[in-house]
Amino acid sequence: MQIHQDFQWLDPNARGASVAMGNFDGVHLGHASVIDLARGHGPLGIITFEPHPRQFFAPSAPPFRLMNAEARANRLAKLGVEHLFQLPFNRALAALTPEDFAGKVLAEGLGIGHIVVGADFCFGKGRAGTAADLRALGDRFGFATTIAPLVEIAGREVSSTAIRQALTDGRPRDAADMLGHLHRIEGEVIHGEKRGRELGFPTANMELSGLHLPRFGVYAVKVDVLTGPHAGSYMGASSLGVRPMFAGEMPNIETYLFDFKGDLYGHHLSIALVDFLRPEMKFDGLPALIAQMDEDCAKARDILSAL
Repeated sequence: MQIHQDFQWLDPNARGASVAMGNFDGVHLGHASVIDLARGHGPLGIITFEPHPRQFFAPSAPPFRLMNAEARANRLAKLGVEHLFQLPFNRALAALTPEDFAGKVLAEGLGIGHIVVGADFCFGKGRAGTAADLRALGDRFGFATTIAPLVEIAGREVSSTAIRQALTDGRPRDAADMLGHLHRIEGEVIHGEKRGRELGFPTANMELSGLHLPRFGVYAVKVDVLTGPHAGSYMGASSLGVRPMFAGEMPNIETYLFDFKGDLYGHHLSIALVDFLRPEMKFDGLPALIAQMDEDCAKARDILSAL
């Protein structure tokens, strides 16, 4: 998959794509249905924005994203996307009228042949443009437009908001039902306090900055090591939160990979939340903590072996 970040200097081979457009936070089943409608009309592309427009307009708001840009790109590649147009969302882009966005960005800049958006899609300055407006502008500027219906499961609309709530509640399987895949946290392994190693459970530590925080606690997880000599798939247990035994730390996720030996610092991992095991707890000393960690890992192994 090619990633394009400047529509003014576009690779000519990327022009004429059939694209789905949106923020695609989580790349859930609703997003997948939009993407599927874009297939078969030319090279498959995605138009999205970085940072997320909500981050641009409300930078001090609590973190809300289900995926960082890396995780989103990885998921879109798995869906067969050939071109990811990751447009920089800045003041200039935010100020474009719907007409200027359709004409200058979609038609002239990207040269798209076909575009698909959800029925609730809005665009342009002040979110003034609707999906119906985009169809009319496409007729004017020379690209076809398809409006995708909203997707429901058991009578409920699939949305990033509903997925966030499931994760907040500690219901990763319900989130996965709406996503169509396990919720993943991706990023680089960083150096921590190395307390896990001292306890006999060496962990891979990753930051959670900018992301919506699932319920704090311990999870059974599937792990993909994406880079480095240990690239591959593993099972494990993750602790997500602030670690109450060692107060005063920023939220992070630290993952113990079962039956693994090696150095993962600086490499990129994808952590898939499978099941919530228990909330964060404070223990009366390290022996009690280690005993609980043994129990957590045994339970996680049982869950993961049944998948």
